[in-house]
Amino acid sequence: MARRRRPPRAGALHELQPLRTAAQIAVLQLLFYAIALVLIVFTSLVAGQPFGVDLLLGWESVRGDNTQGWLMAFVWLFDGALCMAVAIVILIARSKLVPDFALTIHFLHLVVVTLYTRSLPRHSMWWLTMFASSAAAVGLATWGCRYRELQPVFFGGRILGAGDGGASSAARASSPPPGSSTGHADLEAGHGPDGDDVTGYVHGGRGKGRGKDGQGDYEMVQMKTSS
Repeated sequence: MARRRRPPRAGALHELQPLRTAAQIAVLQLLFYAIALVLIVFTSLVAGQPFGVDLLLGWESVRGDNTQGWLMAFVWLFDGALCMAVAIVILIARSKLVPDFALTIHFLHLVVVTLYTRSLPRHSMWWLTMFASSAAAVGLATWGCRYRELQPVFFGGRILGAGDGGASSAARASSPPPGSSTGHADLEAGHGPDGDDVTGYVHGGRGKGRGKDGQGDYEMVQMKTSS
């Protein structure tokens, strides 16, 4: 007899979505290069330097012995850290997935640079920039996703859970505390809580209404009769 296959666990198909994950990585990688392209073109025009594809896909321009190399390092750090952190918060919005996406973006950039130049990057400034960019992206995106997850959820024009809490808070605020002088005076006058005249007793003077035997000690007062 053929063995029956076990049905998938509820929600398993929603947890494992390789096509959606691949699409999100592709979108983030395109944003990574698009923002870098805009920043590199802008800085090249301002600095009066010629623009080339090597500035985008190469590693030789990121170096620590000249001003242009420091400027390119700052461009990649701004792109990979701040811009990618904002993109991950908007597109992913899950703090536990932030390290996977942030590190994947920088790893794919390493692969692209290696394939384009046909050699691994040999400048320590390039490696330092990529490590700092990936670490900053993980930290900023994790903080942003957690801040977004902790925001109140609005449903039907109000915050979920705020209606019951507000009503109970208002009820507690409107009712006098048990040991207040107003409530004690009403009980002595024969008025119960909320204007109830039936409850016509007060606690005795034995410390919070407790007698020696631990039971309540009460004395009757005159009750009002309706005319």
